[in-house]
Amino acid sequence: MNEELMNKATSQKCTQVEHVFSILDKKWMGLIVEVLLEGPQRYKDIAAKIPTISDRILVERLKELADNDILVRDVYPDSQVRVEYSLTEKGYSLKNVMSEVHIWADKWMD
Repeated sequence: MNEELMNKATSQKCTQVEHVFSILDKKWMGLIVEVLLEGPQRYKDIAAKIPTISDRILVERLKELADNDILVRDVYPDSQVRVEYSLTEKGYSLKNVMSEVHIWADKWMD
């Protein structure tokens, strides 16, 4: 019985890790999170900081991050509508993860 519970717990942890990687493993996701770690950004500012990403993909990735509660899209109804993207608490908690990924990459990637 104990072994069965351990296998179930291990399986659940693996599923959670796989879900995280299924989100962050997509091209541009890490860079978008990195840009938003600097603070709230307008769409054009994110696009300017990642100039090789297409508009279609940027829109798609922002929506995916919002759907996973990693970022929020705030609309400010000024004279011209202003939209800003910012990390949620969940998204901002990726800061240490991203830092560790950079350390690992610096050590092991050519």
